[in-house]
Amino acid sequence: MKKYSFKNDYSEGAHPAILQRLIDTNLEQTIGYGEDEFCNEARELIKKYLKKDAAIHFVSGGTQANLIVISSILKPHESVIAAESGHIAVHETGAIEATGHKVNTIATDNGKITPEQISVVLATHTDEHMVKPKLVYISNSTEVGSVYSKKELQELYHFCQENNLYLFVDGARLASALTSSKCDLSLEDMANFTDVFYIGGTKNGALLGEAIVINNLKLDEDFRYHIKQKGGMLAKGRLIGIQFSEMFRDDLFFEMGKHANQMAEKLANAISAKGHYFLTEPSSNQIFPILPNSIIEKLQQDFEFYIWQKIDDQNSAIRLVTSWITPEEQVENFIKSI
Repeated sequence: MKKYSFKNDYSEGAHPAILQRLIDTNLEQTIGYGEDEFCNEARELIKKYLKKDAAIHFVSGGTQANLIVISSILKPHESVIAAESGHIAVHETGAIEATGHKVNTIATDNGKITPEQISVVLATHTDEHMVKPKLVYISNSTEVGSVYSKKELQELYHFCQENNLYLFVDGARLASALTSSKCDLSLEDMANFTDVFYIGGTKNGALLGEAIVINNLKLDEDFRYHIKQKGGMLAKGRLIGIQFSEMFRDDLFFEMGKHANQMAEKLANAISAKGHYFLTEPSSNQIFPILPNSIIEKLQQDFEFYIWQKIDDQNSAIRLVTSWITPEEQVENFIKSI
């Protein structure tokens, strides 16, 4: 029997409604490069949630979104501040550094960073002999599954404004964050308290695609040039526009995120009830239980997951990720096995 995977939230293809819309519109002719009627429809549907005029651009993936946004904003001598665990600092093959920009990292236990921590970075970069921090990068949810509250995001945004910094949010798992019981943010809040963020589709039921939302419109100047130069401008841009219009027509985006969270919460509650602890507080569709290595070895016989971090000689933290379509039956199977 094939092992069931809790490795990530993009193992499956796409929601059937998205696939059906792609089929239904397959033979319609459109113009290219993200200026077609489907992309425009998706932009208007998303703006209804934002409740403000923002520039929205579609690209194929999260690393591409991070690379294009950050490199378009920063001057050659400027840097980006991120958590040590941040995706741009660990899992993007040095994509940001390859554009000539240093990533100033902050050590953190829960994946989130605070104004006080950013202040330390600013205080140690004082003159032209050092890079100049200009952009703060966070993700919601973070690489370790934690989520930002409205108060935390507001404080970060106001701090950035006061210190002439931009705030950019990686939203690869934004659906999970916004539908978390630990999060009181909305898309409208994301628009009001960031300069730029993106809405992830790849990890929330789309075949591929992210929607970059630029709220600080001065950062939108020539942005399409940056998309093209970095290889992100799809001739068949409609393919992403169709998916986002389907996700935001009737709240499908949020329904998929909510299901992933519910399955993760069921796992977390059962694991906790059995007396096990977590690397970080379970808050979204990524959870990190700490288990004896002997149990982990047995679980690996029937399930796939990542061993995230060694705790000591007898225990390790594993990462379990649920998706928009994770079957409750498989969650129950894992609970029985544990």
